[in-house]
Amino acid sequence: MPALKVSSDQRAELRSQAHALKPVVLVGAEGLTDAVLSEIKVHLGAHQLIKIRVFGDEREERIAIYEEICDKLNAAPIQHIGKLLVIWKPEAAQPAVKTKRGALPSAREAAVEAKPGKGRAPRVVTVVKPSEIPMRKPKAKAVVVRGNERVTQGGNIKRAKKRQTSAKRSHQSSK
Repeated sequence: MPALKVSSDQRAELRSQAHALKPVVLVGAEGLTDAVLSEIKVHLGAHQLIKIRVFGDEREERIAIYEEICDKLNAAPIQHIGKLLVIWKPEAAQPAVKTKRGALPSAREAAVEAKPGKGRAPRVVTVVKPSEIPMRKPKAKAVVVRGNERVTQGGNIKRAKKRQTSAKRSHQSSK
């Protein structure tokens, strides 16, 4: 697989994001082994943008390792400074949530299941909250929402308040 192509603007943005990162994979004297390659793949899946430190004094070898990693993992080369390599692989589209029957719901089925009657509860809602560390993926969490609760825009659950009855209306209805 060829390495991904990245525009110069996107590369500059990714370089600025990678500046604060620490190397997560070290390539030692053995070079690029299958174990090292699988470790890089795991970290790319978790973080998308990673730094790799390559030990060795030969610049050509480091460049060859850099290109081989990007080709084998279908990642984009972002930066190569000395013994540090920065690579990026965009997050793949995550599969849709399946229903109890195991099949993916169509848009019509989802609408029918969502509104068959008033107060259909409890229901399970998937809440995606961003991580406190901006380089990490947002976490998806399934939450049970009961009849008198709602999910706020921030992903928190709040109970609905009881409606206040006006004192004025109670007097009006008695007349």
